[in-house]
Amino acid sequence: MHKKSRQEIKLMKMAGNIVALVHQEMKKVIEPGISTLELDKIAYDIIKKNKAVPTFLGYGGFPNTICTSVNEQVVHGIPSKDVILKEGDIVSIDVGATFRGLVGDSAWSYAVGKVSKDIEHLMEVTQKALFAGIEQMIPDTPLENVSAAIEDEAIKGKVGIVREYGGHGVGYEMHENPFLYNYRTGSKTIIKENCAIAIEPMLNLGCDEVHTLADGWTVVTDDKKPSAHFEHTVIATPEGPLITTTLP
Repeated sequence: MHKKSRQEIKLMKMAGNIVALVHQEMKKVIEPGISTLELDKIAYDIIKKNKAVPTFLGYGGFPNTICTSVNEQVVHGIPSKDVILKEGDIVSIDVGATFRGLVGDSAWSYAVGKVSKDIEHLMEVTQKALFAGIEQMIPDTPLENVSAAIEDEAIKGKVGIVREYGGHGVGYEMHENPFLYNYRTGSKTIIKENCAIAIEPMLNLGCDEVHTLADGWTVVTDDKKPSAHFEHTVIATPEGPLITTTLP
């Protein structure tokens, strides 16, 4: 778990601000009729305009700037001109930007037009789980507290927890140690001062189980029920949790 210097934290905040700019624009443009490839181009242009590099583009062979996961797709959905958002959809936009070598990573789930009460509930519970986890990012305390806070919100909201994927350390690489489970595991890992972790609950309207499609990327729920995904990059500072992926 790498302790970030004052300069590294500054650069991570700048990277995070660029990611937040993308999400600010996504909130404006996501509506029925737009393709996920159009969203990808908008994100690419914002990241490049701000002198950053799209972290996901080419990562492990991923072909695009953002992940666009629609309805039962949990994570790693590939943008396409053929995927047109429609009224009632839920879409997760996962964005990474690298600025002067440091990464900002954040995901948000968006309602497309008017969605069902069930999807509204799923989004509300998942967002609550994210912020409950963030509150536990305190130096010299168990990382398990973050996992427990997320799990408790999921149980309270009666939704499924994706168990194969979770949060992770972040800094010069998008995925660094430690891995963060979204449920209790009995881990003894302790949060170090000024470490950075991407906290990202992925919760489902139905079962916990997921699988990957033939494209090798897109993860979907086994029961084809909707999934929600919210994520912020957070640094455990002595003054409290610092979210880097927001606007000033």
